[in-house]
Amino acid sequence: MAALRSSASRLLGAAASRPALRAAVTPAVAVRGMAQVADAQPPANLKTFQVYRWNPDTPTEKPKMQSYTLDLNKTGPMVLDALIRIKNEIDPTLTFRRSCREGICGSCAMNINGTNTLACLCTLWFLVLLGRETPPAAELLTARQAASPPRTAPT
Repeated sequence: MAALRSSASRLLGAAASRPALRAAVTPAVAVRGMAQVADAQPPANLKTFQVYRWNPDTPTEKPKMQSYTLDLNKTGPMVLDALIRIKNEIDPTLTFRRSCREGICGSCAMNINGTNTLACLCTLWFLVLLGRETPPAAELLTARQAASPPRTAPT
């Protein structure tokens, strides 16, 4: 350590021994702060959800579709996460059933894009896969076949 101190004092001269001048002699180092990292936001990935609404208090009024737009970058990976975010941040009158969030109880069962499924198991990436609302089954099958190795006949 003494060798390092002596070499530093030789390099910086007499200024290294005085604390007031030490800061002025040391070169400024550019440091990227956390505030700059947090300011860099990814571009918004907006998705519009159409929810079938019905009010049982007014039975003469017809059911309707209501649209909600969310940024998927700020939403969890499941459809249930998006519905919870809509209820908490946009429309507190939205109601739906949920319980376990693990696909066990079945209370979040609903019709999503014409398919009866659980909202806690239906991923959002499936809704925007290939830029379509629902990808054709043939394209899903082709993607699965491309991902799996070819089968060979037993010899």
